[in-house]
Amino acid sequence: MDFGIFNIMQQRNPAKSAKQVFDEAAEQTVEAERMGYSRFWYAEHHFSNYSLCPSPLMMAAHMAGRTRKIRLGTAVVVAPLYTPARLLAEIGMVDILSGGRLDLGIGMGYQQYEFDRFGATLENVREFTGEMLELIHMGLTQQVFEYNGKHIQFPRSSINCRPLQTPTPPIWYAGGDPSHLAWIARHGHTLFTTGLLGGVSRMKKTRENFEQIAAKEGKPARMAVTRLAFVTKNKKDADHYIDCALYQQRLAVALKTRREKVASNYIVQEQPYDEEPGIEDIRRNLPVGDVDTCIEKMVRIVRELDPVHIAIQPQVGDMDQKKALGSMELWASEVIPAVLKETGRSALAA
Repeated sequence: MDFGIFNIMQQRNPAKSAKQVFDEAAEQTVEAERMGYSRFWYAEHHFSNYSLCPSPLMMAAHMAGRTRKIRLGTAVVVAPLYTPARLLAEIGMVDILSGGRLDLGIGMGYQQYEFDRFGATLENVREFTGEMLELIHMGLTQQVFEYNGKHIQFPRSSINCRPLQTPTPPIWYAGGDPSHLAWIARHGHTLFTTGLLGGVSRMKKTRENFEQIAAKEGKPARMAVTRLAFVTKNKKDADHYIDCALYQQRLAVALKTRREKVASNYIVQEQPYDEEPGIEDIRRNLPVGDVDTCIEKMVRIVRELDPVHIAIQPQVGDMDQKKALGSMELWASEVIPAVLKETGRSALAA
């Protein structure tokens, strides 16, 4: 098991420029490598301030030139928004540029607001994503291939910039479609899940469902977790992080349910949603707070979910960069070593 960092590259304050958002994500990546984190993950979203990163593959390629060891991941490539031919080639290119350090996170997408602007629909995303998974595997493992699916037709072709990692870069799937879960288990890939603002129980049900599907394939269930998480010795900073976490979820729900109210061209306004958890519920659920609190909650995650990887998200909303970096340092120096020791896991891998 190892630990990484996820940065959604959010813009809560419109006065914060896109350049500053990208610069901070780049700085976090460099610092994460120095601190010994194994992976850094970049999001993909479009046309809103929920995330300013439209291309995690492009961000990974950029950071490949500024880092040496840390693995660079997409969390996630929204498969239905891609032309298959371009995606295949770009996967190979980024893996080459990074020296074989690409982790390929793939998902279906869920924000119709984005899909509308691509001239796409959420109606067939499950089928399309399933075909894309098959095509990626086929295109990257076979010298010459062709594919004839319901949604994707690919003539006899050969990728001219094949990835360094064989048979493919590791694939991390974010979603719950049973056929997709069976496919990733069959090929030895990893389910990437998040508990959002909820507790471990929700993720445990996901784990149990995946274990049942993987068992039918005769394979182990490899699961990774991304978690809103912030360790600090300052209670006010912890309170602000919880407010930022709720802000992120409010935007996500608004965009998913098509209740978004957009101002200043692309800024989605924050609005409460039905069944929204209270601040104290969020505080109980998330590994946010002092060192001892975060150790206790992270140990429970490890023991109950048995993940191969945990990606923490120290910056969300308008969380200050210095405080996010400080939290990353505390995780690396105090929390993670204690969690690994208490759970009997191996040392943090670089």
